[in-house]
Amino acid sequence: MPVKQLKSDADEDTTAFAKVEEKFVRLREEWKSQRGPSSSTIKLVMHPAYQTIIGMGRDVVPCLLRELETNIDNWFWALRAITEVDPVREEDRGDGQAMATAWLAWGRDQGYQW
Repeated sequence: MPVKQLKSDADEDTTAFAKVEEKFVRLREEWKSQRGPSSSTIKLVMHPAYQTIIGMGRDVVPCLLRELETNIDNWFWALRAITEVDPVREEDRGDGQAMATAWLAWGRDQGYQW
């Protein structure tokens, strides 16, 4: 009789994260392709794809942190909206690299892996 293998919690977590990541990538590409050149943060973050990413909640935070690590873009608003924290020092506001560094340090401190 063949032995039926049960999925472990780790397998289920990996599958669940893969679905989150797949949705995030699709929405990120939609956002980037439709946003056009804009200096308006409000216009960028009010885009439906960006809002849907925020609506994904804490599950998408590792994807956002990975984005900041590899390609700084306007993910700070989403991270603040989802986590309800802002680790960026006042003097670092407007400095994308410093802001990304603060968020990445926060993510590590919170135990996120990306």
